Amino acid sequence: MIRVLSALSIVALCALQPAAAQQSGQGAVWVQIEAHPSLRAAQERAQYFSDNLADVHGFALGGGWYGIVLGPYAPEDARRVLQVYRSEREIPRDSFIVQPNSLRQPFWPAGAVIPNTALSTDGLLGNQPETQARAAADPEPSDETPSEARRSEQLLTGQERRDLQVALQAAGFYNAAIDGAFGRGTRGAMAEWQSARGFEATGVLTTRQRKALMDEYNAPLISVGMRRHFDRDAGIEMQMPMDAVAFSRYEPPFAHYDSATDLGARVLLISQPGNRATLFGLYDIMQTLEIVPLDGPREKQGDSFTLVGRGSGIVSHTEARLQNGEIKGFTLIWPEGDEERRARVLTAMQQSFTRTGGVLSPAAGGNAVQSVDLVSGLQVRKPRLSRSGFFVDGKGSVVTVAEAVRNCTRVTLDRAHEADVVTVDDTLGVAVLRPTVPLAPMEVARLTQGEARLQSEITLSGFSYEGILGAPSLTYGTLADIKGLGGEEQLSRLALAAQEGDAGGPVFDAGGSVMGMLLPTPNEGRKLPDTVSFAADAQALRQVLQEAGLRAIDDTGASSLTPDELNRRATGMTVLVSCWD
Repeated sequence: MIRVLSALSIVALCALQPAAAQQSGQGAVWVQIEAHPSLRAAQERAQYFSDNLADVHGFALGGGWYGIVLGPYAPEDARRVLQVYRSEREIPRDSFIVQPNSLRQPFWPAGAVIPNTALSTDGLLGNQPETQARAAADPEPSDETPSEARRSEQLLTGQERRDLQVALQAAGFYNAAIDGAFGRGTRGAMAEWQSARGFEATGVLTTRQRKALMDEYNAPLISVGMRRHFDRDAGIEMQMPMDAVAFSRYEPPFAHYDSATDLGARVLLISQPGNRATLFGLYDIMQTLEIVPLDGPREKQGDSFTLVGRGSGIVSHTEARLQNGEIKGFTLIWPEGDEERRARVLTAMQQSFTRTGGVLSPAAGGNAVQSVDLVSGLQVRKPRLSRSGFFVDGKGSVVTVAEAVRNCTRVTLDRAHEADVVTVDDTLGVAVLRPTVPLAPMEVARLTQGEARLQSEITLSGFSYEGILGAPSLTYGTLADIKGLGGEEQLSRLALAAQEGDAGGPVFDAGGSVMGMLLPTPNEGRKLPDTVSFAADAQALRQVLQEAGLRAIDDTGASSLTPDELNRRATGMTVLVSCWD
């Protein structure tokens, strides 16, 4: 009863969606559940599914094939239908979502009116009864007898026999070894498949039935136009989903094939001259791009690498190999929630990848759009925010502002090193970080021990523009007060014009010791002058470090530093702290 109710509920919901999709302008999609080379068999299976499910339709697919689909649905509801019916085993496990432009003449149900938003009119003959009657009256060509089928079966190669077992396994009829031996288990699976597809259950597939089984198995590839493509400029030939992507441009080292449908799939061909250093440089760069989400395995070997990323609605797979001074590979970007089809497409691309002569010219794509946020036409992944911080011990521990680590999925130091949050003092607004792998800073903060003099010169080191400049900037000012506006003794007031990215940076006195850490500009419903800033003083920082189990390094009271010496100390100590979603 639970199974029936869940199925009915999903059907009741989705029955309302085609109209909603039309009203909102949202494109409708279909769920393809089977395909047959026989119109008669397709009609029989359509009748079978119609007895158990709602929204069953049948369309010609081209090439003499007929598809049985459910819908039309809004895309989100199609995914729910696919999930529920698969789990309920109401439809085959290899069912998938198809776009309306892959459907041609309707054959089921007779006289059905298909919503205009669901179908492309290209190639449609419409729903005229005489068209359907003529198609239904076409005689099916005679098939092989069991003895003829056995003789044709003997001509199969070992790989073709294994492929049939793989297809039977994918359809849910076979669960034994893929060995190419047609024993009792394989024969039984063939008979079950024949019965389920409306054929006589002989246990021996005819030539036409073998083609039907393999085309059924390859339907996910057929749906995206998987075929061999040769990119002469990149020197790569391989199977690609050419109905889902189309060539866009060259921006070395990539040949861009952007999405050609609302599926959102993309392909990059990688082609460039280089050596192992070039290969590993590409490995590092790829991980900074939005097309390679953070979650997923990474593998780097001597002359190759593989990157898999999942998140932000996509799954991306990148692989590249160095061979004879040439780096070649590809990236497949696919939407989440379509894993079975993605896996089939990826496998076909990997198995067919062929290197041909030459690599992409470095001069290709010279008129491409340029931007600091782009690498070869690809968007660089950016953090939600970045602030400054500074090293406080020889293992790379860092103090920064609390806002730099609040609600972050990941925190990095200088965009390259991941860090864990050790402690956060929300009252003061200070956080202490520890790198997951110990670092060896060039400089470590030495905290001042005495009380700073009012109106003395101070220097702030920070990433004023959140890392755009690549190095910290120095900002000069004076110490306006050794307390906050409300008399807070743990704060200092500075006469200094700071930027948002400077928050967390060290404030130096004339001797180069750290007298405090810049705090964010307070936002309490009042607008302060641009030259008013505040810092947590050295004594308050000592207490936070002690609570984190760290011991502050005290200044020895050295004389004033030259500007060059101060700049060197500040640059070696200040670190960019980034918060990532």
